[in-house]
Parts: sequence; C-alpha cells; structure tokens
Amino acid sequence: MTVDRWLSVDEIADHLGVKRDTVYKWISERQMPGHKIGRLWKFNKNAVDEWVRSGGACDSDETRNDN
Repeated sequence: MTVDRWLSVDEIADHLGVKRDTVYKWISERQMPGHKIGRLWKFNKNAVDEWVRSGGACDSDETRNDN
C-alpha cells in the first residue's frame, strides 16, 4: 500500500516550478488547497494538481499567447 505524504511549501513550489512566495500568494488570493498545521503549510500533491488543472493557478487578467 502506497501512502502519499504531505508536501511542504518548498516541495510543492518545486513540484509546480514556482517560487515559494507564489505559493503563499496563491494560498491567500486563490484558495490553493492546503492545510496549516501549527505554523507550517502542508499540501496533498494530487489535490494541488487537480486545482491547477481546474484553472486555479491561472491569472484571469493575463492574456496568453499560444503561438
């Protein structure tokens, strides 16, 4: 049986390829899924991946250039 462990801010930032400041911004401004345990934030990788896929990390004001 495989047990998924909770990831730290640094680990989830590395997984997503962003800086840790971006993770904290997404937590406060975009309701990024995570749980605060004491002073530390912990993240379920699958929940965060689903949040990204559903558009949670998209900047609605940002215009994309798909060329």
